[in-house]
Amino acid sequence: MKTYNAIGDSLPIRDAELKVTGRKQYVGDMRVPGMLHAALLCSPLPHARIRSISTDRARALPGVRDVVTYREDPGVLFNSATRFYEHQIPNTERIFDSTVRYVGDRVAAVAADTPEIAQRALELIDVDYEPLPFYTDVETAAREGAYPIHGESNVITTMVHNAGDLEAGFARADRIFEDRYSTPPIHHGAIERHVAIADYDYTGKLTIISPNQNVFGYRIILSRIFGLPMSRVRVSSPAIGGSFGGKLEMTIEPVAALLSMRTGRPVRLELSRKQCINATRTRHGSVVYLRTGVKNDGTLVAQDIRIMTNTGAYAGSCMNVLGALSHKVFKMYKCPNIRFTGQPVYTNTPVGGAMRGYGSPQAFFGQQRQLQKIAKALQISLAELQLKNLVEPDALDPIGFYSLGNPRPLDCLRRGLELAENWGPLDDEGGKYAIGAGLAMGAHGNGCFGAHRDQICLMIKMNEDGTCVLYTGSHDMGNGSVTAQTQIISSILHIPTGWITVVEADSDACPWNLGDYASHGIYVAGSAAKKAAEAVARELQKEAAALLGEPEEGLTLEEGGVRSAATGELTPLDQVMIHAQNVSHREIICQETYAMPAGPTSYGAHLARVRVEKATGKVAVTDYVAVHDVGKVVNRMSIEGQLHGGIHMGMGYALCEGLSFDEEGRSCNDSFVTNPILRSHQMPRIQVDFIEETEPTGPFGAKSIGEAAVVPAAPAVINAIENALGVEINDLPYRFGGGAPAPREKEET
Repeated sequence: MKTYNAIGDSLPIRDAELKVTGRKQYVGDMRVPGMLHAALLCSPLPHARIRSISTDRARALPGVRDVVTYREDPGVLFNSATRFYEHQIPNTERIFDSTVRYVGDRVAAVAADTPEIAQRALELIDVDYEPLPFYTDVETAAREGAYPIHGESNVITTMVHNAGDLEAGFARADRIFEDRYSTPPIHHGAIERHVAIADYDYTGKLTIISPNQNVFGYRIILSRIFGLPMSRVRVSSPAIGGSFGGKLEMTIEPVAALLSMRTGRPVRLELSRKQCINATRTRHGSVVYLRTGVKNDGTLVAQDIRIMTNTGAYAGSCMNVLGALSHKVFKMYKCPNIRFTGQPVYTNTPVGGAMRGYGSPQAFFGQQRQLQKIAKALQISLAELQLKNLVEPDALDPIGFYSLGNPRPLDCLRRGLELAENWGPLDDEGGKYAIGAGLAMGAHGNGCFGAHRDQICLMIKMNEDGTCVLYTGSHDMGNGSVTAQTQIISSILHIPTGWITVVEADSDACPWNLGDYASHGIYVAGSAAKKAAEAVARELQKEAAALLGEPEEGLTLEEGGVRSAATGELTPLDQVMIHAQNVSHREIICQETYAMPAGPTSYGAHLARVRVEKATGKVAVTDYVAVHDVGKVVNRMSIEGQLHGGIHMGMGYALCEGLSFDEEGRSCNDSFVTNPILRSHQMPRIQVDFIEETEPTGPFGAKSIGEAAVVPAAPAVINAIENALGVEINDLPYRFGGGAPAPREKEET
């Protein structure tokens, strides 16, 4: 309570105590008077027309209040990844369709008095399907003559970006390397399952309560589906129990809304874990074709990147993700000649959507793997190759030639190599284990600069006692983004963070926000918090000047009050606020909109050491170093947690996570048993550090780490495994000889 400048402090997230004591109320904990319970029937086939569907037996079951199918669908095509009102992306989805396009697609839903009755009713729905051709991999689906899942072709578009003269670059090359890499679809694995409560009340207003990352985007979509003005749609996200992008795009909310509108009662729908994996969103699977030209000294002169992304059964965020990843590959190296060609492809698999990294993990996996191959062929170290080619602080983006924002990948790598020197010897137990080390670089952006508008409006209301309320459209997903906003406000107003309460992520109560994605939490929302706090500070100084009879220029905010330069006295803020109400007859409420003015890039270097059991191929990652370029650390506890979480997610991507499909188009990995997530005892010893070279356009010099934290992790681990075994690994995950990594030995814990 006595800290008046919180920048750089280590603070727990605001609701940490509620979470660890079990008192935090998530949407799944909520109950509304008169609430019905919904259950969802999902397609057992990957592609089929519904010849007939009978709901008579389900409707006759006592306690069933309604059943909906494609016959009750409003008939409006939408895109669940819509971010803002004028967003132009393909509309391919309905709540229910007469054609199902993947195992897990929506067929019907039931609203009943209890969850048990709703589940029994699903078993009484009779469906006759006409199977259609299906595809589970992009290369087959993209072939000429493949059966179209939508429209006339499964290739949605072709996106091309160029820098320099590619063919001239290859003509200069001494060596040319050409490879194919693949990554699988990945489920987010959030502890909280997808759940929504819909309430269409007697006034004709639809309220949706769900854990989501974009209350304003959801409001737009629901408004369009049901033909409601946006003033008649409220979306609130009171708490999120993990998301990682999986709750950015709308999934089950329209189902609950349709049932509520038809029954006139609140409806709660929660998916099972199997349904979450099969029927929500995944990270886009990918195939990357990479051709790179280098000089004999390791100088990169040309790179041709061609990527096909698996968007699954519906368009969703295919354009957004491909566009985002297309630009990241231009921002890492001084290579003067680069061409990117990208194609999102429909398949009959779960829908590809936002997941931490937003395309960067796919693109950088291939790029970082091939660089290791190049270094080996040129007989130089990968570190030497990286140091020779990484961008420097004054670098410009070769597309558009704007600043990369004080990029510091060289500093990250140099510091990472220093920390890795602290690794002690690792016993191979007489040749039982192969030991190897690897490194990889990664990059990610800060917000959506250059793609579309990215802005947020924040409002701060002062209370009579000098405390304040922040109204923010940000959705804190456990990453501490709202906590960081309070730290920034604290440091401008010079009040303790405990004096700041927050109303967040409610489309009726809060000003507009683009949504929480694209790593804009600190760079964009943090800048908005700073701008709003500065506006409040000016109003407090103005009011204090009237109270004290002194010029504003001689007053400063300090320690919960306003200090006079003339007298040195500190006037508490409560006195200033009482003067505002009682004498000036006004409230001090300031709202400010911040639109990002630039697009800086965040960088990271990851180094991993592995021990591989030769007899089984089982991998243990024993040591790990990660150093990230973050401009300025606002909350050290939060940023370290972000980085540890990114390492964990990237290791899973490398070693054990990923969705695959059998010959009938069904997922082979629709549980945490068959799609394992690394346990705590499987994590390595981790050292992290940060390069704090100020980003001029960020709040207090800060920029993001959230998504950048995961990008280099998978290739760092795979590069280490290749170094240990001497085998080329071009596909994720690496499951040779035993799937998930073996637990570390006792002496390594």
